Amino acid sequence: MTLLKKFGQSKLPVAFIAIGVLVVVYLIFQENSELPVFGPKDFNPELVDVSLQNVENHHIVADFKLTNQNGELITQQDYDNKIYVTDFFFTRCPSICPIMSNNMEKLQQVFLNNDDVMFLSMSVTPEMDSVPVLRKYANNKGVIDSKWNITTGDKKHIYNLARKSYFAVVDQGDGGLQDFIHTPNFILVDKTKQIRGVYDGTNNDEILRLIDDINILSN
Repeated sequence: MTLLKKFGQSKLPVAFIAIGVLVVVYLIFQENSELPVFGPKDFNPELVDVSLQNVENHHIVADFKLTNQNGELITQQDYDNKIYVTDFFFTRCPSICPIMSNNMEKLQQVFLNNDDVMFLSMSVTPEMDSVPVLRKYANNKGVIDSKWNITTGDKKHIYNLARKSYFAVVDQGDGGLQDFIHTPNFILVDKTKQIRGVYDGTNNDEILRLIDDINILSN
């Protein structure tokens, strides 16, 4: 009995060490599973409007007022308490936009039954992308209206959003007639309107990373 008791006591320190290791591993895993929150200072300065470079204040994306493929007004209220992915495109784009739209449609299917996840696309040629044009485009791309808004609107408003809210483009401009932006970026926004990730919407590996990150935010 004495020998058995000593044997049991000798195991206790080992058990405590094992538990301690598991706790440390768990905490490290938890830390790595959290996504960063991005503000102006976290981006390459070339991606940030000059008025916001080196700003360290808490950044949330600005409110927006857009028109979707059904001619409906779309605002931040439609995305309240939602995780969403946004991009900037135009319907006549022959290069990266079809790839981006196909990948957005894949994301839509992956999160079809997750009501917390939505998608938002903004046209960078809103003067050409009227509601009927967007409706046809949405039909061709398999857009589900309750999940994904394909939008047009005031050009200066959209370009301000791209440059000052979502940090989606490198070039500077005023949203005027000659201004044009073209970017493959998908931007992940959380339920509190904070940017949590930026991804190349034409890259399959990046899309897989985006899916993982959305799942982290959803859990």
